[in-house]
Amino acid sequence: MNNAEKIKIVILAAGHGKRMRSELPKVLISLNGKPLLAHVLDSVKKSGIDDKPAIVVGQQRELVIKTLGDGYLYIIQEDQLGTGHAVMAARKMLENDADHIVVLYGDHPFISPETIKKLVGKHLSSKSKITMATVSLPDFEDWRKVFYSNFSRVVRNEKGEIVKDVQFKDAGKEEKEITEVNPCYFCFDSKWLWEKLKTLKTNNSQKEYYLTDLVKVAMQEKIKIESINIDPHEALGVNSKEELEILEKLIKQKAV
Repeated sequence: MNNAEKIKIVILAAGHGKRMRSELPKVLISLNGKPLLAHVLDSVKKSGIDDKPAIVVGQQRELVIKTLGDGYLYIIQEDQLGTGHAVMAARKMLENDADHIVVLYGDHPFISPETIKKLVGKHLSSKSKITMATVSLPDFEDWRKVFYSNFSRVVRNEKGEIVKDVQFKDAGKEEKEITEVNPCYFCFDSKWLWEKLKTLKTNNSQKEYYLTDLVKVAMQEKIKIESINIDPHEALGVNSKEELEILEKLIKQKAV
């Protein structure tokens, strides 16, 4: 890795987690004996990319900060208005301290150090403005059914280039059947990122600022979107008790 490149990892961890039916903020809910977010932080540490990642906090932020300690940069997101809005909150603190920004999620505990390094490596070698991870699935059966309605679809042209990212709620019937999905792990050229975040709109079903809309921005600017393909397990997140149970089963299987 090129040490001359200043890379900051931003972990989004501000959400409500209403469907978890827990008094804890979602990122502090336990998986295999430790908080979801702690699994992500372990992988970040092992990757060696950023020794003091930034964590965007919102709901019950005092508890999150107290639990994790002072080894991180904390960014406050007062209102939760989507993933794009969460990264916007990081601009003031990171704008002058990073050439590249990696975006990860506090409720996606299976991302590996190798994937973080691979994502950054592809980004730096390609000199792209935007590099993303994608997951190619055989189908939406068995444990993979969680990908069907929770993940946006990656649309490619006949050359295999990424041309669009479509949120499930905004997808048409044919688009919903696409089996390449977006876990939303990104690496951005920071100057490009800060500039383009200002252009995001909320004209979608959730009325939120989607970070994934930057894929559309890049396409409109005829910027090639680079990508790496990752193991489906690494993309799994936790949005419900049922999904947490799936991850608990998978982590026990890995331990065998």
